[in-house]
Amino acid sequence: MTDRRILWTPSAERVAGTLMARFERWLEAERGLTFTDYGAMWDWSVTDLEGFWSAIWQFFDLPASVPPTIFLAKNRMPGAEWGPGAKLNYVDHLLRHADMRPDDVAVVVQSETFDRTSLTWAELRAQVASVAAHLADMGVGQGDRVVAILPNTQTAVIAFLATASLGAVWSLCAPDMGHVAILDRFTQIEPKVLIAQDGYTHAGKPVDRSAVIEQISAGLPSVTNRIMVPVAHALPDGWTDWATLINRNATLHSKQVPFEHPLWIVYSSGTTGNPKPIVHSHGGIVLESAKQSLHQDLGPKDRYAWLTSSGWIMWNSQFSALGQGAMLAMYDGAPHHPDMGVVWRFVADEGLTYFGAGAAFYAGCLKAGISPRTDVDLSALRSLGSTGSPLSEDAYNWIYTEVKEDVWLAPISGGTDLAGAFVLGHPSMPVRAGEMQCRALGNAVRAFDEEGTELISAVGELVCTQPLPSMPLYFWGDEDGSRLHDAYFDTYPGIWRHGDWIEINARGGSVIFGRSDATINRKGLRMGSAEIYQAVEGLPEIMDSLVVDLEFLGRESFMPLFVVPAKGQRLDDALKDKINNAIRTGVSARFVPNEIIEVADIPRTLSGKKLEVPVKKLLLGGDPVHVVNRDSMANPASFDFFIDYAKARAT
Repeated sequence: MTDRRILWTPSAERVAGTLMARFERWLEAERGLTFTDYGAMWDWSVTDLEGFWSAIWQFFDLPASVPPTIFLAKNRMPGAEWGPGAKLNYVDHLLRHADMRPDDVAVVVQSETFDRTSLTWAELRAQVASVAAHLADMGVGQGDRVVAILPNTQTAVIAFLATASLGAVWSLCAPDMGHVAILDRFTQIEPKVLIAQDGYTHAGKPVDRSAVIEQISAGLPSVTNRIMVPVAHALPDGWTDWATLINRNATLHSKQVPFEHPLWIVYSSGTTGNPKPIVHSHGGIVLESAKQSLHQDLGPKDRYAWLTSSGWIMWNSQFSALGQGAMLAMYDGAPHHPDMGVVWRFVADEGLTYFGAGAAFYAGCLKAGISPRTDVDLSALRSLGSTGSPLSEDAYNWIYTEVKEDVWLAPISGGTDLAGAFVLGHPSMPVRAGEMQCRALGNAVRAFDEEGTELISAVGELVCTQPLPSMPLYFWGDEDGSRLHDAYFDTYPGIWRHGDWIEINARGGSVIFGRSDATINRKGLRMGSAEIYQAVEGLPEIMDSLVVDLEFLGRESFMPLFVVPAKGQRLDDALKDKINNAIRTGVSARFVPNEIIEVADIPRTLSGKKLEVPVKKLLLGGDPVHVVNRDSMANPASFDFFIDYAKARAT
């Protein structure tokens, strides 16, 4: 890794005023700890796990009816045990700000469907209390699942907090997802209550999802109560109107639950089988989100937004800002309508101090040739975030030339799996083009080669060698833990393998080079190839298929779909349209491929698994001799087509 050009350096005044600097001063005053540099501080945080996480708890004065006396009781992966005996509720962490600043604005929503809405802290708590009381009347209690199909608006925030306050378990899907993809998720967890919005406006056009919602409802026999936000049609029979749930005069009583009690279920897809229902805990998310706010330099004076779908883990990550008392600004609409400047106008109009988005958004702005710094007033903006895929060096340069010269740009990389970041920003460090500033405190992130040897300044597998409190408790329904083990621990026993290529330099800066596995990552949203296969191979005209996402640093994402037509069929434009429509309706429009290619056979292992990773490595420039062992293939000749295709793509 070459020494990269410095694009921004914080002033001494800014460094001294950061939350991270306050934490460092607290460690010296309360624990007698001083560090020569961040590297030494990071070493302490991943070596003395008990000392570090207890310091996070105490520094942030996190609320609990029974605080933890031991943080990490069992240090092992999988099977770490956090906070035994502690009792708390995640909602208390967020809504304590309603006591301190009841009349300050907590949430602002700018929506294509509903225009602009805002809630004070007092109003937010009152509506959460009202909805919680109604859910309790519906029989929702500790451990029950409440699922929702809602956009990125205050409705989802209120419903989530109400659910969590009862000790029930929350799960959310975006309304633009196909019914098959949603049912693949929700049927695994047998929800008691379904909350849905039957339509929305996107890019100026109304979208009616009522028929899809009815299909999903019919496919969830465990649901006893259905709640609707009616937009496209009048309230259907058998549904309760959301508007009737938010005005009851009720007092919020949060259910105190064990530290490792399930908070929410999110989904990350591998290459085979159903989406993985990942369960995170109340205590783990409280700790991780508080820790991450150090790296994001968030406080009660901030006005924060992350441009996100409700189906992305960044929706959950927004609550880190609320937890620090920042105002949360939510954007619900097409980021390119009526033009690529619409989101920047939102940033300016709301006076945002912190704005984050997927790397694809910044790349789109760059290609559109817009210049926010000349179009809108960004004087309040102090910090920018990016994630979802690697942010190219060109995008770094565009931000500093066309957005703002004096702004802290802090790309992060982590995942749904841990509801947090492995590598991210540091508000006191310089920003270098194309490089993430540091490894997160408490996250023992390293690059490993195939033998498990640590690499410095060389590309390897991103691993985490110590447990984190926000790592999954388990996958829902994974009774013996085999799916969890196979997802993260089958390569390096006892060590988390995340599935990203990373290079970490001697000073701790890093570059992510995309996925090392076959997960599809389109515009920051991840999906398992199995869900695309289900849509494509459900067509009678298609016998077999293989899809890979060619995401690599500095290149535009390219996703080809290879199909084997059924006997007597040919891949003409009409069949391509049918395939694209099947993906659009069954999965999501985000996962429509860039190209559909006919092949005679799909490469498979002797056990019948599709060779997605070898094909991906080949198409990203790998040596055909090394990316696959043909002796392990059931049909080695099938790989020849892909070698020729890779050569053609390279010319």
